[in-house]
Amino acid sequence: MYLGIDAGGTHTDAVLVEQGHVVAQAKVPTQHDNLPASVAAVLAALPCEPAALAAVSRVTVGTTLAVNAVVQGKLDPVGLVLSAGPGLAPERAALGQHVYVAGGGLDHRGQEVTRLDVQGACAAARAWVQQGVQACAVVGKFSPRNPEHEQQLAKAVHRAAPGLSLTQGHSLSGALNFPRRVATAYYNAAFTHLHTQFIDALEQALAAAGIHAPAYLLKADGGALPFALSRREPVQSALSGPAASVMGLLALCPELAQQDSLLLDIGGTTTDIALFTAGSPVLERDGMRLGGRATLVRSLATVSLGIGGDSLLHGAGGQVLVGPERRGRAVAFGGHEATLLDALNVVGLAEQGLTAGDAEASRHALDAVAQRTGWAEDALGCAKAARQAAVQAIAAAVHELVQHINAAPVYTLAALMEGAALRPAAVWLVGAPAALLRQPLAQGLGLPVHVPPHAACANAVGAALTQPTASLTLLADTGAGFMRVPTADITRPISRSYSVQQAEADAKAVLKASLATQGLPELPVEIVASDMFATLNDQGYGSKDIRVQAQLVPGLVCPHCV
Repeated sequence: MYLGIDAGGTHTDAVLVEQGHVVAQAKVPTQHDNLPASVAAVLAALPCEPAALAAVSRVTVGTTLAVNAVVQGKLDPVGLVLSAGPGLAPERAALGQHVYVAGGGLDHRGQEVTRLDVQGACAAARAWVQQGVQACAVVGKFSPRNPEHEQQLAKAVHRAAPGLSLTQGHSLSGALNFPRRVATAYYNAAFTHLHTQFIDALEQALAAAGIHAPAYLLKADGGALPFALSRREPVQSALSGPAASVMGLLALCPELAQQDSLLLDIGGTTTDIALFTAGSPVLERDGMRLGGRATLVRSLATVSLGIGGDSLLHGAGGQVLVGPERRGRAVAFGGHEATLLDALNVVGLAEQGLTAGDAEASRHALDAVAQRTGWAEDALGCAKAARQAAVQAIAAAVHELVQHINAAPVYTLAALMEGAALRPAAVWLVGAPAALLRQPLAQGLGLPVHVPPHAACANAVGAALTQPTASLTLLADTGAGFMRVPTADITRPISRSYSVQQAEADAKAVLKASLATQGLPELPVEIVASDMFATLNDQGYGSKDIRVQAQLVPGLVCPHCV
């Protein structure tokens, strides 16, 4: 039996899936200042016997904790130590207010060109601790080629300021893009304290409920990684909330393979938008973006729009606006200020007889909005204007995402779709307000809109059924005579005859060995990128520069079985 939990911005959902079927589900309000308490509450609310929870064989959790911290500006401050090398000045890739560039550097092949100076980094670290900084990221420009400078800096910083948590850039990705590696390491460090507290409390809540199964956290690419690994790489979970809805739709809708489709997940705080083609979700080709910066974290292509069921209604001069601010629940559910859900209640009652919560309370709240904004008509007219504003904003965000994806080759979880252009022909709608928005969205988007079964808990279903994933990059230089896997801290000697085929075999073997240590030895591994470049050294001798990326094949434990 699988347990899926989604700690969203408004609600925390949980589902139990047994033999491909949802056998129990629960939904509770999310306590924003105490997500673990929300998890404990939703486990207590599951309509099942304690023996069912004891029989859970795997737990997967999706959360918006990290991305909410980014949006709300509540990240921990980070001390950023950079080392240099030829090309881009390190300062141009920096983030945050606490930055130190260490003297010394490597060239693009990992050879030392200037001796490293660690003393200044030590002094900077001690000063940061005095300023309340608890986390540090150390990033060298060519550290995937040779992590030695990065490791020396990390050791020196740890000796000087042992209280700082440390992230090393090469441990997160083997890719050579320096600005993205800086952003990846920076956000990993910024999330570390928050994430560690969250995982600690989650483990306690699961144990208190009698659940002792292996536990995983949903990643931005729609895969899952063990809690233990997530402690080292919290940045991987930054967009796990939108990823949960994508994987949930994959499980719930076998029809996705028939045409290009849109996913709209309308929650309480945001509407998350994603795309599918050939039955597979589309990936963000430039990596996950956080705070406007691209990272090296593999991610599904999603957009989060600040419009949800609990989005505040406001405006003036006869204009009604929706969101992005959220101050609490809808009046229909005990809140104090009118929200989009209240407007949908008023319109739904008049047009379809569909409502959620206390529709009469929603009508009184919309009367107040109409008076406050100077709306000339009654509460129904004001509610229709709010609904129209929400639909128009969602339609504009959909158009922008489709344009962005079609501007270059389309990458999906399954394949590279070169020369393909996405033309969505249908919309799948999930989330609590789905039924109330189905018809207006169909009109606003000019597409048929479908609501799948279990739409209100699709995210938790996606979390429950998502397969664990992992990836690594292998770098080989036959001239220098080494093969390196940066994220595994592996360096081995190779001969000048070392080939791409040998590199691919080694990459698969290293990844499988890593998976075996996590108790996942039987899952399939694939090569997703394989490149070889001929190079000449200063003496004119030729060699090969090889890069191979391997990954665990992503997907669902049991596709289309819910």
